[in-house]
Amino acid sequence: MKRLLLAVVAGVAAAVWGAVLLMSATAGPAPARQRLAVAPPVVRDSVITDGGGRVVEQLAPDCAASRHPAFCRRVRDELTAIDPRLLTRGGLVVATTLDPRAQQAAQRAVEARVRPDDAPVAVEAMVAPGSGEIRALAASRGEGAHALPQGSTAMAYTLAAALSGGFRYDDGFPRARSFQATGYNSFTNCKGENVGDPTHTITGRGGEDGGAFTTLRSAARAVPNPFFLRLEERVGLCRTVRTAQRLGLARRDGTPLQEYETFTLGINEADTVTVAGTYATLAAHGLRCAPRAVKEVRDGSGKVLHALAPRCEQVLDAAVADAVTGLTVGGRRYDVVDGTTVPGPIWRASMAEALRGAARSRFPEPDEARFAGCRLACPK
Repeated sequence: MKRLLLAVVAGVAAAVWGAVLLMSATAGPAPARQRLAVAPPVVRDSVITDGGGRVVEQLAPDCAASRHPAFCRRVRDELTAIDPRLLTRGGLVVATTLDPRAQQAAQRAVEARVRPDDAPVAVEAMVAPGSGEIRALAASRGEGAHALPQGSTAMAYTLAAALSGGFRYDDGFPRARSFQATGYNSFTNCKGENVGDPTHTITGRGGEDGGAFTTLRSAARAVPNPFFLRLEERVGLCRTVRTAQRLGLARRDGTPLQEYETFTLGINEADTVTVAGTYATLAAHGLRCAPRAVKEVRDGSGKVLHALAPRCEQVLDAAVADAVTGLTVGGRRYDVVDGTTVPGPIWRASMAEALRGAARSRFPEPDEARFAGCRLACPK
């Protein structure tokens, strides 16, 4: 599912160290032996280290001054959630998950294709399956705290819902270049409300597979909008939403996911780390691990103040997750920006550099006995 794959890609906080001296209340100067020298205040900077334990930079109160502003903002947000006082207490060593090579690759790939003064914003996150470690987080401008419409990457949730509901690779529907709901009750949200809109026709990509019948297998390559709307209608909107939630999808603003027929087209605004985390769940055989940038916080003496272990939960049948990834194929003006024009090349360039020299691995082979052929929507 080559268009659905997503990587899925300083100021100083200081403390003043001193001593408290209690003096007697007797009048006059204290005897010489009672006068204690007080050392001048010592300012110590908090620092963050990468995944290998090397110091990256000082923990900046203003991430705009950081070399990695998007990652810096994520670290500060996580420290705030742990204890807001950590941001003003100096002398700390914050161990993070940052992979310097992956971070550099992501930043280069983003900057090569989207300029800081461009209206569109490019953000890439790389989240490791099985641990949730954020290895890289780069943005074309700002600190990466952008809520962006998810777009076609949401189609993977519909595919996962279909496969878990009994669909097989060769199930599908006649090719169509547009979609119109058959009725208001053709889409029902998780509150039981009818949210279909038979008065609205949705057009978009369709038919790139080149056949008269589009299957799950061919749709995963061509990602035609009408097909995935039809599949969501057949599988059920609520089932698709629940699948996305189990994988970890949530809106950045904290409000509930919008549950309309266009859910599969990615209408919800989510941050890039969250979306990458849902794909990491699929790659980890359905094991969801909360994305995290901070692993440990120590004081200046090396004492561990906070240790953050991975938080993981099996949320999807491993065979279904493997069946989804088994379908995966790993200054210019654009009239339309989609997964193939900008995000795809950014992903390809950054991952090629970030994984250079890494041991090769493959997605597991899907269970052909369970998912091959067609069963619920065979060609007539």
